[in-house]
Amino acid sequence: MAADRTGIKWSREETILAFDLYCRTPFGKISQGNPEIIKLAHLLGRTPGSVGLKMHNLAHYDPELQKRNVTAMAHGSKLDGEIFSEFSRDWTNLSYQAQLIRAKLQNKDISEVIDLGDIDVIPAGKYRDQMMKTRVGQYFFRMTVLNSYENRCCVTGLKQPELLVASHIKPWKVSDERTERTNPANGLCLNALHDKAFDRGLITLDKRYKIIVSRKLKDTEMDSETKSWFMGYSDHQIILPDKFLPGKDFIEYHNDVIFQR
Repeated sequence: MAADRTGIKWSREETILAFDLYCRTPFGKISQGNPEIIKLAHLLGRTPGSVGLKMHNLAHYDPELQKRNVTAMAHGSKLDGEIFSEFSRDWTNLSYQAQLIRAKLQNKDISEVIDLGDIDVIPAGKYRDQMMKTRVGQYFFRMTVLNSYENRCCVTGLKQPELLVASHIKPWKVSDERTERTNPANGLCLNALHDKAFDRGLITLDKRYKIIVSRKLKDTEMDSETKSWFMGYSDHQIILPDKFLPGKDFIEYHNDVIFQR
């Protein structure tokens, strides 16, 4: 645990960690009893209440929550606004910087703080650093998207984590590295089957977040129960996330480029 910093002004590094956690936490679960908030408070030498308040202050700058008048009680600082503005244009760097700071505070290597797979077998150098940043970004994207949807499929409501996928609306390979690849608004929480159907353009969303089923899928041979299950969601609005609503530009791309009409 860090030295007691109660009453001391928040630093840039601390605020980055609070913003990273804010992104990965449903707004309704920002409270001093949240285990992740308690863990961060312990690391920073602050109280859970102080960390929760900082996250609420960061929410003051969240445009989607502002539209819903959720953050009317919050009063963000100049630094909070700067951090929100800087990293909402560079999501990949947010996740990477947060994990570097966390590792530094714990006197550990970043690979000890977050599971990066077989990163240790890659020789040190520029490629290894890039792979590390990519994997941290992928972890951030998955955690943020799934938590925004409270770990349930936005089509079916299924709440089995092993069967859920943080699915990109605009595919990873054609997304901008800074602003799109790990942008939570470019994600949907889907079960594995609907993820595959979405990825292949057999289903899409309209601008009202309603599901459109491709004619190709409608004409596919399948048993009546499966067809009824698939078609039962047609023209139904998805379960919307706590924050990070699917971006309309991403949906438009999927409609125009991916969807098979």
